[in-house]
Amino acid sequence: MQKIFYGAIAICATLFSNLFAVETLPTGEKLQPIKVEVRKTEKGFEMLRGGKPYFVKGAGGTSYFHRVAASGGNSIRTWGTNGAKEILDSAHKNGLTVMMGLWVAPERHGFNYDDPVAVKKQFEKAKEDVMKYKDHPALLSWGIGNELNLSYSNPNVWKAVNDIAKMIHEVDPNHPATTVLAGINQKEVDHIKASATALDFLSINIYGDLDVLPARLKTVGWNGPYMVTEWGPTGHWEGLMTEWKAPVEETSSEKAAVYLSRYKYSVEKDRDVCLGSYVFLWGQKQERTPTWYGLFTAKGEESEVIDVMQYLWSGAFPKNRAPHLYGFTLDNKRSNQSVYLKPGVTYSAAVDAFDPDNDVLTYRWELLPEATKVGEGGDHEDKPETVKTTFKETGKGKVSLMTPKASGAYRLFVYVADGKNKVATANIPFYVK
Repeated sequence: MQKIFYGAIAICATLFSNLFAVETLPTGEKLQPIKVEVRKTEKGFEMLRGGKPYFVKGAGGTSYFHRVAASGGNSIRTWGTNGAKEILDSAHKNGLTVMMGLWVAPERHGFNYDDPVAVKKQFEKAKEDVMKYKDHPALLSWGIGNELNLSYSNPNVWKAVNDIAKMIHEVDPNHPATTVLAGINQKEVDHIKASATALDFLSINIYGDLDVLPARLKTVGWNGPYMVTEWGPTGHWEGLMTEWKAPVEETSSEKAAVYLSRYKYSVEKDRDVCLGSYVFLWGQKQERTPTWYGLFTAKGEESEVIDVMQYLWSGAFPKNRAPHLYGFTLDNKRSNQSVYLKPGVTYSAAVDAFDPDNDVLTYRWELLPEATKVGEGGDHEDKPETVKTTFKETGKGKVSLMTPKASGAYRLFVYVADGKNKVATANIPFYVK
């Protein structure tokens, strides 16, 4: 009986101490929020963090945080709260902040914004997450949903977003709230101005049209602060297509050029009202191809785009530069020429690349069927299975390969590596017929 009595006391003492325990960071520091606010200025708007101007030089993704910091970036963006504690701790360790995503279900996934029970349940989950992470010093802002305007019809989604934003202001006065749109148009701006007035700024994902975004915002009547929360290469839906409707991807060097120009003519040019941006994707993923959006390869190699981002963020290029790719042909045809090949026949491919640091280049080749099980708005896709074929080197950056015997759409990929974790990438879609 005595053992049970003292055991009960010990359990009560543990529960009591846990109830009043002060959460800490891995360094032992007490969790202490840093106040962030968006303030109107004489010229427009600015974000303040800890009372000091804070322009976001960010990357979307949850990996390679140390490379964001080393490249001169200051923030990362997530799309939800999976692994949020570890992400916040890692960001803090690397001197970065976090735009923390609050997952709000899009209508295209089957969510019904006329169902009050489902909407309430979603609201409570968002509140639970806000309460859990609101005091972390790495937290910068809350991103309510991602591209909720993509393939939707029910404007009640903006009322749900507004309710979450109001809740954030009530329980977390230290961090602003936003929602993230896919592109921008008059309809969404009108809905948000009418139904989501609790938002502190607007966030926009935009790709090929980034350079015209400042003008477009004025045209559709958005005069408030905004942030570019995804930007990058020309999107797979807005560029060139082959005759069989396969999107034509830019090479890594072409991407580097468009990242540089689009950033300078939009984000930098509009700093009076633009609060900053998050480049996409600081990592790697399969979306139409395994190289389209990622700034890294699956092996963790860095493309020329990262060199450009370091220049844009810090004013200086890295000491070791990525290989530069001038051209890539298959059967003497380029990626935009709708390449048709015969089945089971040997053809030649050639890539023209050089290394700014005179590093010795090596070449990796891969053949994939065209992705057919594709998502929308960044939804998950599986990388197609590699087609087994033999690549025979015929010279520097040159190979011969036999085409598959099965008719259909394929892509030939090349990875040009410098041996120091830098790489150039390109691919050519072709059709076996």
